[in-house]
Amino acid sequence: MTDRNRPVKPGPSADGGSTAAGTAQEPVVQDVLDASLGSMALLEPVLGAHDEVVDFRFAAVSPHAVDIAGRCGAELLGRSVLETYPGVAGSELWHGYLSAYATGVRYEGELNYQEVAAGIPRLSRFKVRAVPTRQGLVVSWARLDTHERKQRRQALIQRLGKTGWMDHDLVRDEITWSQEVYAIFGRARSLGPVALHDLFVQAPADDREGLEVELLQLVGRGERMDRTVRIVLPGGEVRHVRVVAEAQTDAHGDPVELQVLFQDLTAAKQYEQQLLEHQETVLAHQGLLAAERDLAARLQNTLLPVSQRVLHLAGLVIDVAYQPVQEGLNLGGDWYSAVELPDGSVLLVVGDVAGHGLDAVATMALLRFTAKGMAITGTPLPEILHRLNTLLLHASDRPYSTATMIMACYRPETSRLTWVQAGHLPPLLVRQGEARYLPPPAGILLGATDTPRYEESTVDLLPGDELLLYTDGLIENPGEPLDTALARLASAVPEHQGELPFLDGLVRALVGPAGRRDDICALHVRR
Repeated sequence: MTDRNRPVKPGPSADGGSTAAGTAQEPVVQDVLDASLGSMALLEPVLGAHDEVVDFRFAAVSPHAVDIAGRCGAELLGRSVLETYPGVAGSELWHGYLSAYATGVRYEGELNYQEVAAGIPRLSRFKVRAVPTRQGLVVSWARLDTHERKQRRQALIQRLGKTGWMDHDLVRDEITWSQEVYAIFGRARSLGPVALHDLFVQAPADDREGLEVELLQLVGRGERMDRTVRIVLPGGEVRHVRVVAEAQTDAHGDPVELQVLFQDLTAAKQYEQQLLEHQETVLAHQGLLAAERDLAARLQNTLLPVSQRVLHLAGLVIDVAYQPVQEGLNLGGDWYSAVELPDGSVLLVVGDVAGHGLDAVATMALLRFTAKGMAITGTPLPEILHRLNTLLLHASDRPYSTATMIMACYRPETSRLTWVQAGHLPPLLVRQGEARYLPPPAGILLGATDTPRYEESTVDLLPGDELLLYTDGLIENPGEPLDTALARLASAVPEHQGELPFLDGLVRALVGPAGRRDDICALHVRR
């Protein structure tokens, strides 16, 4: 089009300049563009004070038009070319627009345009055609770089997935690598690609076994190859690389091209190794726990058997409650003894060693067997406590151990109970439905001082009397005063009289839904 009327009187534009008249025909032009499947627009000139073209404005746009920033169709309407694409100013495209508008000769050219979006520069190439009309320029454009963008997407996918590809034209002996292959094998790009058999030179000798056979089958008969090999990089780093190779064959079935996919599985292999080591650690820990449970069972059977919950000794019926708090270990620092001595009397003991676990168990065993042995020889009860105190003070393998203890000896011929205590809670006597604590004789906890004083006290047990010996785990609640806890126990015992076994119901009532916080050991004695 070489014959074109100059634009009529300009009108105001959105940016303060003037646009050429003819906007009345814009709806008609828009109708025409709406039927277009490509990227097309009517650019209306924006005129300056001296009728010179200072910009162009999108007056009508085809609905399928897409620019470099992804703006479509109506999003471009009303926009100024130079404000929207500042890089166009002074370019060949801009001069082509001005020339086409001034001379009426259409312009065709290509544009390399870079735009920064979200901080990322984007370089695109377009083929552009501008045809002058009465209203301005009808511009159409087509993107030429879609293949390049696809390649960039593929490169991103390969980088994130740590995969790369290789093509080997066996006829021309031409090898092509994607960029990621160089990174996987630690090879400088300047060295160029190499064939598969040259890559496998980097594999350790034991990984190369069978590789040559598979390569011959791949290249000679076109058999698919899929295996993972270790590759030693020049710096000594070892990578695990999966190699999947297929051959394209000609009409005779002979391989003419190899297509190979590489995948770096090093991170997955390391995670697999860590998982295996973790599993081995768990199995070892489970074995340790099983051994500890077996040891605990043996200790339980040897040190503190509780298989017989109710004992009958010299006219006394003794109910036992023993519940250590430590999981997986059926022993704790609390302990008891209820045995008949050679002279026909009955020894009753309840003790509490500070702490938990095997150390507390060892101290408990030391005290239990020593006390029992001295009682069998007829040693007076206060003297037994003195010697146990000395034993704890001078036990070099268990420094700073302390323990509380209550020990009683019942003689059936007199129905008299003689008892001593070392910093322990007082026994509870229930007689004719009334519960009261026995006044404790002098006695400090074991292991506290090398000058202790221990005295004994006596009480006659009447038919029907009940006596409760216990450790603090039966009554303690965090923050609760001791007097309150003892009063709670004294009121609970009469409520459970007559229940069998007596201690089961009492323990449930006192411990409650919160569960145990300490070992529980108790002896309920009835005459």
